Amino acid sequence: MSSRIALVLGSTGGIGSAVMRSLNCSEQYDEVIGFSRSTVPGLDLLDEASVEACANRARSISGSVGLVFDATGALTPEGVRPEKSMREIDPVNFAKSFAINAIGPALLMKHFLPILPKEDRSVFVTLSARVGSITDNRAGGWYAYRAAKAALNQVVRTAAVELARKKPNAICVALHPGTVRTSLTDGFSKTGLEVQEPEAASQSLLSVIDGLSPEQSGQFFDHRGAVIPW
Repeated sequence: MSSRIALVLGSTGGIGSAVMRSLNCSEQYDEVIGFSRSTVPGLDLLDEASVEACANRARSISGSVGLVFDATGALTPEGVRPEKSMREIDPVNFAKSFAINAIGPALLMKHFLPILPKEDRSVFVTLSARVGSITDNRAGGWYAYRAAKAALNQVVRTAAVELARKKPNAICVALHPGTVRTSLTDGFSKTGLEVQEPEAASQSLLSVIDGLSPEQSGQFFDHRGAVIPW
């Protein structure tokens, strides 16, 4: 029986590092491998060659990839705060958000979905955000981030359709982790809002992942396993 491998993309971030720890403690996988800007090879969402290099490194490892966990993303690229009004929309900042939150994860799917096994159950997870739900948008604001995450959700849905034709036991989903106490959410936590520690969030997300079936591929879930409308 081949060894089972889990990959964590963005493994040095607040959620990514917590997921790495949780996976190592669970002993569910024989090997847990992380990729980030500081690993060798390094992972840079703005450089497709680096994404391909990381995927090739994972492909070279003996074993079956059972999980690819994409923990990348940025609410405030280069420190630019989310827009409160459309007057604050800036095309450069908009493009940066799309590059990191939509195009980058799409490139991860392009290069990492092909290394999932053809027959065994496997899961590709990318972290989206509830604010990317068009149906759930009642507060407005945050134009670039909302739009980028909505685009990411569409990429997940589309990739899942294609994946099902080639690998019927593979699952590709978007997950909303909730509000997690990381550098990404510093300054945005509201009074009364449930804020999770990274370790608790990672365990909740991994529990949801463990319960997924191929029939649920292409959907959008929160950290409790509830479906979020598009």
